[in-house]
Amino acid sequence: MGDLQGLDTILQPMPPAIGALTREVVTLIAGHPQLSGKVMAGWRSVNFSHAKAGYVCAVLAQPERVSIFFQRGSLLSDPDGLLVGEPGKKGRILRLAPGQAVPDKEIGLFLMEAIALFA
Repeated sequence: MGDLQGLDTILQPMPPAIGALTREVVTLIAGHPQLSGKVMAGWRSVNFSHAKAGYVCAVLAQPERVSIFFQRGSLLSDPDGLLVGEPGKKGRILRLAPGQAVPDKEIGLFLMEAIALFA
């Protein structure tokens, strides 16, 4: 799971709905047995890494949404078009708004693929 101390601190200035959504997403990703999370207060994020694959993704709390940044997201299979990013850039973002269902299954598949590609 990693070191998630400080999560309350980075979520304190956020609207309650963003805090709840961030916790839901962080809990989902932190539940992956091969990932370790660390709160990065300066970035207002929780970064997740794998022992062999390295930095996999980050969950970022923003006033209007929660974003999951996949470090090498351009290489991930995304048949539903959930990930957004700029052409020529490696990273891709899954954006979630309060009230939106968290795509648990798809996030799990993105995580497994990201690990498999680089482990």
